[in-house]
Amino acid sequence: MSHHTGHLPQCHAVSIRDVQFGENVTLMEPVNLYECLIGDSAFIGPFVEIQRGVVIGKRTRIQSHSFICELVTIGDDCFIGHGVMFINDLFSEGHPAVDRSGWRSTQIGNRVSIGSNATILPVNICDDVVIGAGAVVTKDICTSGIYAGNPARRLRSIAGDVTEEISKTQTVQDRSRPQ
Repeated sequence: MSHHTGHLPQCHAVSIRDVQFGENVTLMEPVNLYECLIGDSAFIGPFVEIQRGVVIGKRTRIQSHSFICELVTIGDDCFIGHGVMFINDLFSEGHPAVDRSGWRSTQIGNRVSIGSNATILPVNICDDVVIGAGAVVTKDICTSGIYAGNPARRLRSIAGDVTEEISKTQTVQDRSRPQ
């Protein structure tokens, strides 16, 4: 016995379609992946959607409930936390873009970790960056370090960051010089 009234909706099953997989990829179904590239030894958690043209690097881990839209490239050895949302449409005309020409791309470098429930607008993020949980990244990140907040701001360097240590050493040396 059917319990619906009116018109039936158009139903589409969750699927894995036209995906290029590297070696040793792990998927936790259900996932919705189509026309994308998943690198060697990547992990994709359940309830993840990865859209057309997305590239996921080697050894990158995508946790559950994340959405990776078209025009996103994620580097090698990255971590994408639970519920991370990538956005390609800024609604710059006050509504969704009429076609793909209104969308913008996102490039994520290598060794980038993005905390749970972060939102990544169309930006470029360099290598060796940590994005805190719940952060909203609205601008390009060109210096490695730890970023958090809305909008995301640089809090500090990552422990062991050689460039930061060189900068500190130069500052101390500058202070010790006679004026």
